[in-house]
Amino acid sequence: MKRPKLRKASKRVSCAKRFKIQKKVREHHKKVRKEAKKSGIKRKSKKEIEVPNSAPFKEEVLREAEQKKQELLELKEKNRLAKQKERAEKRKKGKDAVSAAEEPKSKRAKKEEKVKAQRQARAAVAKEKSTKVFRCRELNKVIEASDVILEVLDARDPLGCRCPQLEEAVLKHEGKKRLLFVMTKIDLVPKDNLEKWLGYLKEDCPTFVFKSSMHLQDRTMLEKKQRAANGKVDLSRAASSFGCDSLMQILSDLANQRDSETMLKVGVVGFPGVGKSSVINSLKGIRACHAGVQRGLTKCMQEVHISKKVKMIDSPAMVAAPSNSGEKLVLRSLQVEESEESPLEAVKTLLKQCNQQDIMLEYNVPDYRNSLEFLTIFAKKRGFLQKGALPNVEQAATMFLNDWTGAKLSYHTKVPERQGLPPHLTETMVAEMQAGVNLDKMKMANEQIIKRIRSPNMASSIPFNSKNMTDGILRVDEIPVNKSAAADEVEEEAEEETEDITEQTEDVEEIEDTEEIETPESEPVKTKQSSRQKSALLGKRKKGKSTPVSVNFDVSAALQNDNDAYDFNADFV
Repeated sequence: MKRPKLRKASKRVSCAKRFKIQKKVREHHKKVRKEAKKSGIKRKSKKEIEVPNSAPFKEEVLREAEQKKQELLELKEKNRLAKQKERAEKRKKGKDAVSAAEEPKSKRAKKEEKVKAQRQARAAVAKEKSTKVFRCRELNKVIEASDVILEVLDARDPLGCRCPQLEEAVLKHEGKKRLLFVMTKIDLVPKDNLEKWLGYLKEDCPTFVFKSSMHLQDRTMLEKKQRAANGKVDLSRAASSFGCDSLMQILSDLANQRDSETMLKVGVVGFPGVGKSSVINSLKGIRACHAGVQRGLTKCMQEVHISKKVKMIDSPAMVAAPSNSGEKLVLRSLQVEESEESPLEAVKTLLKQCNQQDIMLEYNVPDYRNSLEFLTIFAKKRGFLQKGALPNVEQAATMFLNDWTGAKLSYHTKVPERQGLPPHLTETMVAEMQAGVNLDKMKMANEQIIKRIRSPNMASSIPFNSKNMTDGILRVDEIPVNKSAAADEVEEEAEEETEDITEQTEDVEEIEDTEEIETPESEPVKTKQSSRQKSALLGKRKKGKSTPVSVNFDVSAALQNDNDAYDFNADFV
């Protein structure tokens, strides 16, 4: 069978395909040029067109071409030098502008300096507010400006939180100022112990039991109203507060008894960590004062309006006298926060006042020999580790102190036997403080609060040894200077040592001067005597102090003894 004749394939393509091919070719050429430029490959310069020998005026044409080429090179060099000169001028102008801008300072520099000065001023003010002198002055201002003084006492150690100097300063106004006790943190003390302390303290002054709220985060009344409108009520243990109604009722009655139309000013005072700011926040219902776990957050006095008739004044922490015992200084002063005492020493002091078995049961740790071993076990148990899995003892000590000074750990102190009123109180003073206060209403309110509060058992609370009140400092001139007597003695000894050393060096210099004046004949004898004198003088110096002594060598005498040269031919066995 004969095959049919096939047509040849057509070479015609569509426009889209042709344009696509052209585009791909262009991209390929562009890529090749780019790679050649990166690798430094240059295209071969095109060969110059030569003038044929048969052309007329060949020499003139070549001469003109060479001249034109030379002119182009000169023009190119001239342009290069002009650009270089222009860049140099721009650089010089830029330097002049910078120097001119430095002389009259710009707005930005002035603003930065102003901000820096403000920061330094704030740091200086904060440092001044943290000093004991400033705290004493602010506390005296609060006492002078207040009509009623609320001394806040920690229910775990109420007697240790009392300050006789403060009470005496308030009561010396002869009835113009009234003193009231407020026992806080009552949920950390067994009920039996709390009732005994309440009966002990109310004999000296009207006493209220109080439990502050710890979840006050609202900073405006609008948020509080919105929360109340929504019907959201936090019924947790930390959010609930007790004692606000009874305390406000008594303060309102005292405000109504006054003849003047001014507001009743109530000052809240006490040692660090007793809960002064928390009492004001609970009465106000919002977070009006700065409060937290760290002690000493309140730096200066602050006025807070509680109602139309009552205004409360928050005060910084009272300064504890250094004459107090170690455990009182740990709990009632800011030595650890102000780096005057290490946390390790503070923990060691606290552990001495507690039973070891109670500490072991509370923190669930095995038997320990000393405070360092306890902190090591405590750090491993809590996971406070440093680099290399080493226990962080400092962090463990800080956490232990926060438990004791904050509202977390339950411990209690024994109520002492009643032996009459303290020396700074009299029966007339007690009668003046109780006048105008409805004692029956206060007693009934305290009993109801104690029944409603959820307290720990006596077995789960740590007994703590604490006796007598804590002495405080109210006068600025009574604050001890940071420079101790030991430091003064060390400085005096150092000054005496420097004076002795200067005298000895002067004597040695005089001896050396006499040696230089002496003749060469008497030189060997004098040098021996002078060396003895030097050793005697240097022996008088104290240990640990050394001064360089110059030694004179006679070079000429050494050069004269040439016969003492070493003989290399001699054999020594």
